Amino acid sequence: MSRVIALCFLLLAAVIGFLHIDSRPVWAPFATPAFQVDEVLDEPAVTKTKGPIKINIPAPQSHWLPDTGAASVHAASMIALKDGAVRAFWFAGSREGAADVSIYSSVYDPKSSSWSAPTVVIDRISAEKGLSRYIAKLGNPVPARLADGRLQLFFVTVSIGGWAGSSISAITSDDEGLTWSNPQRLISSPLLNLSTLVKSPNVMFADGLLGLPVYHEWIGRFGEFIRIEAGQVIDKRRMSSGRGAIQPLVFVNDAQDASAYFRQTRSSGLPKQIPVSHTQNAGQTWQHSEDLAIANPNSAVAGLMLKNGARILVLNNIENGRYRLVLLMSDVKSGQWQTVEVLEDDETLPEAQRKEFSYPYLITVDGDDAHLVYTWDRKKIRHRFFSSAWLKHAYQQVSSAEADTAHQEIQQ
Repeated sequence: MSRVIALCFLLLAAVIGFLHIDSRPVWAPFATPAFQVDEVLDEPAVTKTKGPIKINIPAPQSHWLPDTGAASVHAASMIALKDGAVRAFWFAGSREGAADVSIYSSVYDPKSSSWSAPTVVIDRISAEKGLSRYIAKLGNPVPARLADGRLQLFFVTVSIGGWAGSSISAITSDDEGLTWSNPQRLISSPLLNLSTLVKSPNVMFADGLLGLPVYHEWIGRFGEFIRIEAGQVIDKRRMSSGRGAIQPLVFVNDAQDASAYFRQTRSSGLPKQIPVSHTQNAGQTWQHSEDLAIANPNSAVAGLMLKNGARILVLNNIENGRYRLVLLMSDVKSGQWQTVEVLEDDETLPEAQRKEFSYPYLITVDGDDAHLVYTWDRKKIRHRFFSSAWLKHAYQQVSSAEADTAHQEIQQ
């Protein structure tokens, strides 16, 4: 019995030492965007979205990421390269979680509007060799740009069990993704280091360190915000609680203020909307806020903020299924969300014929444009490019609609 008690004390000491509960240093502020936002929003107002706004300019470009020959593809992500191109990552194999799944990459050339032939970044066998541990499956690649200019790719590995048994590993590249280092495992827990997954883009701190929104699916389903230095997790903070919010997406408002939107995993009877948390001290503490009153069917949400302060969201705005995918934009002054583009919609088809459109991921290259990738029926990855002219016109339409609404309310 004494040995058991001693072991418990050792484990408790390890946890306390890892979390630095009594002496955790104050975090550096968030790095502000490279572009200056005209006006930063407070917490966006909630609204029920209406029909899409009509935009009378050429439609966004649409492409397919290159075929790898795999039956199943999923979880695409992107990052802007130094020359203005875009590199995408995704996983492909016979099915999600299969032993033959590999993480692939391709580069989009904006001059020719085409994607390069796909290359394998890492597979299960190379991950096993690099990590010196058994790897059953791979998933969810998420790229980041380090302060020294190198690329880093986070991805999920599972050694035993399902995705709830995941941990995060990372590789780095000195040549914009042409070659990669051996993988290194992130230690996010001092004990089992299980059930930590990644899906959404990182944010940067003013001291050059990475802030990575992650989530857990074992025992609880909640988001965490981890701070990474030289490939090591040096601190982490809970972003949500319970079993209802995973895959946090972070919008940085200013040096101290940020909002996180989550994929909801709530039980029946609870609102199928987007859970929200908010921080006012650069991610060190997070408080639950009022839901964003837009439907969410337990599916990932993507978003970004443009140079003019307008925000974009891409999501399935239905309570059940993933057969409809839309792009929303918010007005800078009011924070109201409006649908500006219906990207996919199989609502009129019989349920058995409806396809899945899911796991959107958004980036901007220059602060005025937007690139979107998402899973198309688990068979393809679709890429859409929204030009600065299209987004500017869309924002003018959103602002005009808000002004009309405000005028009507004044008259009433």
